[in-house]
Amino acid sequence: MGSSPVSPSPLRPWRESDAPVLVRSCLDPDIQHWNRPARLTTDTAREKIARWKVRRQDEEAAIWAVAPADDPPVGLIGLADLNLPGGSGEFVYWLLPAGRGCGAMVDATLAVSRWAFDTLGLHRLRMTHSVANTASCKVATRAGFALEGTMSSALLHADGWHDEHLHARIQGDTGPS
Repeated sequence: MGSSPVSPSPLRPWRESDAPVLVRSCLDPDIQHWNRPARLTTDTAREKIARWKVRRQDEEAAIWAVAPADDPPVGLIGLADLNLPGGSGEFVYWLLPAGRGCGAMVDATLAVSRWAFDTLGLHRLRMTHSVANTASCKVATRAGFALEGTMSSALLHADGWHDEHLHARIQGDTGPS
């Protein structure tokens, strides 16, 4: 699969030394609520990072650390459910408190979108989130992902089933880049 997104995005591959950040991410209340991560130990976090590398080699997913200026990561972004022959992928993402509110996820989403369209030649990218997650909705719309609809009771969170927004961006769409 093509090379990683380049500047101005603060993205880089996850490193084994980033395992403590993954462990911390599973303890963050917002990440727990919206993403329902399994609790990790440092060893299981390292294993997860190793699996991401394999999934990338197998062209199943591409996951990056959001790490401004090569600092420790403040977030994660990637494309999962990657279907190269079918030309599509779905975003996964989260930010720790240190990365929130500064536009980092919009910038990362734009960088990954450019890479997916220009390097992988994907046709359609999706973002889904609970309708109650207004921050994710803002990321999607600011990154040029049109709201296509609402899927009823489609996502299970710690507090029960949520309706889910579906946003998409098609190669060639005008909008942020």
